[in-house]
Amino acid sequence: MSKRLLIVDDEPRLLRSVAACLREEGFEVLTARSALDALMILARTVPDLIISDIHMPHMDGYAFVRHVRAAERTALVPVVFLTAKDQKEDRIMGFHAGVDAYIAKPFEPAELLAVITAIFNRIERTRTQLARLFISLEERSDPQFQDEELTEAESRIAEAVASGLTNKEIASQFGISVRTVENHVSHILLKKGFNNRVEIARYVIESESGK
Repeated sequence: MSKRLLIVDDEPRLLRSVAACLREEGFEVLTARSALDALMILARTVPDLIISDIHMPHMDGYAFVRHVRAAERTALVPVVFLTAKDQKEDRIMGFHAGVDAYIAKPFEPAELLAVITAIFNRIERTRTQLARLFISLEERSDPQFQDEELTEAESRIAEAVASGLTNKEIASQFGISVRTVENHVSHILLKKGFNNRVEIARYVIESESGK
């Protein structure tokens, strides 16, 4: 399953344009024409990231983000402001409200994609570090945990990583979700004490040469 994004903007043409751009990149995209519509969507599902305008009728972006941060189920969802309000005071208010990034209109699609990718990469690094801490605690109570080998599925994922495939390409090749691939990669890093995908590739190459 691809990452799910929620885009909130009262400008129909821009909403369609941004949604189309992100769908082309493989994201699942939900759209809302107002903050109130967005809150109704959030009551049904929690996206992986929210992109919102600031100036909207009935409820502006600042109030919307405060609602997102106040709700336990959405408190940690990253939020990006995509807006024409680009004064220093606007950005400060946005960060105080709880946004993770701020992009001014007009914008370059490549910039938006770079910001989204950076946020998801940061989340994956955080998840890996937390999992590594948890496993470290497990190792202290169970010495045999250190001897655990990669599962068959993890070995296949490791080989795909070594071949240079992205998580999205691996997911397509094996018919699984991107999130499942991310979990497998995190487990491989943790089990082998690696820090990045390069070390996974080196491990696979050395293992193959040692056969």
